[in-house]
Amino acid sequence: MTHIALHFLIPLIVALAFYRGRWRNAFLILIATMVVDVDHLLADPIYDPMRCSIGFHPLHTGPAILLYVLMFALPLLTRREVDQGHLEATPRAIHLIGLGLLIHMALDWTDCLPWFPT
Repeated sequence: MTHIALHFLIPLIVALAFYRGRWRNAFLILIATMVVDVDHLLADPIYDPMRCSIGFHPLHTGPAILLYVLMFALPLLTRREVDQGHLEATPRAIHLIGLGLLIHMALDWTDCLPWFPT
């Protein structure tokens, strides 16, 4: 239960802290990335509280996580600002999707730690 709550709480904190002017939009995009868990439907059983998602589910593997890093970083590295230092809409959305997926992977990784309460 704590794990699921963190999937909402951490994106809210990040949105409020780093995207204050557009925190609602940022929060919705960060939350929408939870759709990445659709790959859990490929597993048998679908839910196993003792299973580490990282490296097990296709969208939770190293190559996928590398793509999420690129989605997060490339819009920042190739930024084209439109007003007051903000990214254009599409690069901003890609950046936020990458960030949401990285937050999701980090939270799922905590399930892999034997000492972390989830």
